[in-house]
Amino acid sequence: MASPKPSVMQLALGDDFQRLHPKLQSQYAITSESGLKCAGEGSMEKVTRGAFHVLPFLAVGAKRYVLFPETGNDVPFTVENYAYLDDLGRETLTWTRIFSVKKDRRFDEYLVYSEQRKGLVIYAGSHQHLAVDLKVWVDDSGALNFSTGRQRLYEFPLAIYFPRMFSGTAQVRESYNEELQRFEIEVDIRNRLFGHIFGYSGWFHLDQSPCSEIPSNVKPKRTEARD
Repeated sequence: MASPKPSVMQLALGDDFQRLHPKLQSQYAITSESGLKCAGEGSMEKVTRGAFHVLPFLAVGAKRYVLFPETGNDVPFTVENYAYLDDLGRETLTWTRIFSVKKDRRFDEYLVYSEQRKGLVIYAGSHQHLAVDLKVWVDDSGALNFSTGRQRLYEFPLAIYFPRMFSGTAQVRESYNEELQRFEIEVDIRNRLFGHIFGYSGWFHLDQSPCSEIPSNVKPKRTEARD
């Protein structure tokens, strides 16, 4: 019998995947063959942004489900993870998040393992126009940590590589709180020149359930082939 297909996170972490908290292992082990999805809700205790000069960037991003300009405390939050093969046959894991600030704001990301780059790449937004290299590791508490690297903007037929000085760098930590029986997350996005751009921190519960079909509104409006 063939071995189960590894998830994109298992490919990225290798043996370190087993060091993740079991709840995180369950979340990030789903694949297009597993027939499972993860969905949950919670509250982001803080949603923050930088000063006025980042507002135009956040407003444009909101139109394509990448960040948004609103802030708040105790913001209702939902998250869904689906795994599927994209139009190019790549194993893909979705992060679909909705923050109920003054209006519902959606933040979509699609995670693939790039054989060319030997690591994870996140495609952000409804049109996968932003591709970002992702470094992942497991800390001593079993939490999953992310940091972003090189970034590319893909708008047909352009490919723009952002200088590091003008890129937003994200630091993300996702953990599981055994005492409170919940997932917890901290996200901080900043830039060398402009400082803090966007961030949020809070908690959510997550359940795993059978999934026979990926909802059409979860998938991107176009699939970017360049990684």
